[in-house]
Amino acid sequence: MKFGFDEYIHLGSPLHRWDPRFKLIGLMALIFSFAFVRDLRMLLAMVLVTAALYVSSRLPVSFMLTRLRYPSFFLLVVILMLPFLSGQTILVSIGPFDVRQEGLLAALLIATRFLSILTIGLVLFGTAPFLTTIKAMRAIGLPAILTDMALLAFRYIFEIGDYLHRMETSMRLRGFRERRYSIHSLGILAWMGGSILVRSYEHSEWVYKAMILRGYGHAAHPRNEFRACPGDMIALGVTLLIAAGFIVGDILIRI
Repeated sequence: MKFGFDEYIHLGSPLHRWDPRFKLIGLMALIFSFAFVRDLRMLLAMVLVTAALYVSSRLPVSFMLTRLRYPSFFLLVVILMLPFLSGQTILVSIGPFDVRQEGLLAALLIATRFLSILTIGLVLFGTAPFLTTIKAMRAIGLPAILTDMALLAFRYIFEIGDYLHRMETSMRLRGFRERRYSIHSLGILAWMGGSILVRSYEHSEWVYKAMILRGYGHAAHPRNEFRACPGDMIALGVTLLIAAGFIVGDILIRI
């Protein structure tokens, strides 16, 4: 089973060698601390920490750009709307629209946090096999049902994508053109969406029955296969201190 994040798991960076349990705890703490930041003066430090982690992971820039492409569309909409809708201090007027200072600063804060958090997430999932990360979640105490749901959901996103691709190809071969909007074409697209939902539901039923027949839910607790070294613990401590520093620093700056 090959996932889209597993392309560079063979690299020998310090983050690739970091114990997956400690890496999961440390980077998730860093993500939550980034989400806590409200002051613009913390953004430079956030960018520097994110860049340092990404460079240390030795992941290519193309890996990040490819996976940030689609989430950035949503971010672009927010950035374009906020300066015109939020705040009262007008910086410049563009025709009937006013660019407001508060909205511009809010857009900068949201964009920086958004990209930093997603980049840290890419480092987390791009420096270890996805199955290893799932096992690390179970090793630190996450309920098995949640880790199994995460694994199955991620796995069958690709299956649903394959269904959609095959159906689109079949429809194009039969003369369907998506750009010709009409009641008839909308009905066909609705039928395609419904068919994918029904097929996905049926597939989930088959998978669940197959898992039950193979003893799912009755297996013994899996053996812990991870072994930590002092360097892993030191890296976790440093990462937690950095995360705590962002939270404490943001609180002190705003006092």
